[in-house]
Amino acid sequence: MGAATAGTTRSRDTREHGHGAEELPSVSVTSYNLEIRDQDGFVGDKASRSAFVEHLDALRAHLREHGGDPLEGETAEVSKKELDALLKEGDPHEAAVVLSAIERFAQSLAFVIRRFVRLKSWAPIERIVVGGGFRESRVGELAIARAGIILSTDGHRIDLVPVSHHPDEAGLVGSAHLAPKWIFEGYDSLVAVDIGGSNIRAGIVALRQDKAPDLSKARVSSSELWRHADEEPSRDQAIKRLGTMLRAQLKQAEKDGLRVAPFIGVGCPGLIEPDGSIERGAQNLPGNWESSRFNLVDSIRELVPEIGDHDTQVTMHNDAVIQGLSEMPSMQDVENWAVLTIGTGLGNASYRNRTKPGGGGNGKGKAKGKATA
Repeated sequence: MGAATAGTTRSRDTREHGHGAEELPSVSVTSYNLEIRDQDGFVGDKASRSAFVEHLDALRAHLREHGGDPLEGETAEVSKKELDALLKEGDPHEAAVVLSAIERFAQSLAFVIRRFVRLKSWAPIERIVVGGGFRESRVGELAIARAGIILSTDGHRIDLVPVSHHPDEAGLVGSAHLAPKWIFEGYDSLVAVDIGGSNIRAGIVALRQDKAPDLSKARVSSSELWRHADEEPSRDQAIKRLGTMLRAQLKQAEKDGLRVAPFIGVGCPGLIEPDGSIERGAQNLPGNWESSRFNLVDSIRELVPEIGDHDTQVTMHNDAVIQGLSEMPSMQDVENWAVLTIGTGLGNASYRNRTKPGGGGNGKGKAKGKATA
């Protein structure tokens, strides 16, 4: 199989600080939403949450043939907490089954990363942050650590680290790094939205610049999570529910005495156009979010036209990009870094710090969209 290249990756210019922008205040986004294909389909599918379930299910099927499956129920219904408990408290056979699935998934994750680093935009990557809901569990943490060891023994000099924020918060906190500079002068918080294939989150991010001007101490002061996958709403119903969530969060922020900026940062799956439309990649969301007659940014602005006494500004980027941005303060000792988010699918983004470690500027370059392997 030939090396994956970015030669067929679709690329276009974006306005600075616009929706889906390449140039952000402190970092250049060199790629995101890359869809690498091989003969089996999308390479990223090998390291999604469902891929782990498939590995575990295959192990159980093999064991059942010999009457030795120690687990009960459908594999997809075994929760992360239950798997973590089996690792910690299960008998050796139960724990060994989970460890075997972790090993298989770690091998798959390492394989996916090897394919990504063949791309021009990923070739210089020094560190990869792994986020998404899978990282939240001990099983996920072990799989990430094991994949890092596999890559290291293969000679890949890439640090693989779990996202430091809780995954539920990382997709909100990252929006602080989308915000224009004026927000940090007169306000102490902002509104953030994280839209995923299973959940929608809305919350208030307290910037806490008095504790850390680089936003390393920013945190979610309040939030609401709605698991839309359980209700299967229409797109319009989902947007209406989001409006209710946003208004509730603003009321809570007022109770908490926060000075909320008239700004909403939005993370959403897919390829984000400069006008705020979604070209592709939003197929897991309820309804058709890629329609030319639908604009999420405009819809959110209509839901919350004003915050305080000012018109609301909305800025949107890919959800993996924003989750990665939550780690930006701890990435200042490297020049090129990336994020993978393991959830319903495998989100991805890569970055180049606009100030090199030790000072100095950087060039620009971006690839987004399709890549072939």
